Amino acid sequence: MSMLTPPGMGGKYRITGDVYPRMRRPHRRRRIVLGAAAAVLVLGAAGWGTLQLVDVFSGGDEKTRTTAGKQTDCKPAPAPKPSAQAAVLPKPGQITVNVYNATPRAGLAKSTADELKKRGFVIGKVGNAPVAYDKKVPGSGLLLGSPGAAKGTFSVVGTQLKGATTKVDARTTADVDLIIGTAFKTLDPKAAADAALVALNKPKPVPGRC
Repeated sequence: MSMLTPPGMGGKYRITGDVYPRMRRPHRRRRIVLGAAAAVLVLGAAGWGTLQLVDVFSGGDEKTRTTAGKQTDCKPAPAPKPSAQAAVLPKPGQITVNVYNATPRAGLAKSTADELKKRGFVIGKVGNAPVAYDKKVPGSGLLLGSPGAAKGTFSVVGTQLKGATTKVDARTTADVDLIIGTAFKTLDPKAAADAALVALNKPKPVPGRC
């Protein structure tokens, strides 16, 4: 009889052999593995969220911006190209200006024509305004010319007198009439007129795109 057999028991209750039955603890390895994996996921999510918050509050990369979840590079503005108007603008020496006085004040046509000549314009006729415009130009002045003058000539002459209005007529010549109005005081200062002429020929910059 084996030493494992309790006293008074035998038969089918008899325990034979010299090996004790092994009482194993429940398997806990799977729980440990699952717990470790969950901890890794939680730490990873927390780290990613921290990086996102840092990026938001720091403004992100100065050279790039994020749009719809995709990172795109900011493209520099292309170099401005001369406009079609700037390419065909005539120079003052290519423009003939007729100066007419539509005000009751005498001598305005001649003094204005002399100043325009000093600024490089070619002077044509000088005198009193035609009856159709005499004392009928309320502003500082009126530029009158052919439809072709609207493509650049009006703009160049207009740099000399701010606020002058324009009007086309049926002439076919390239000359332009400057009819002095009742609100006229003097031509714009030469420095301001020169700056306006430079700006007229300078193309405007194009903003960059991101």
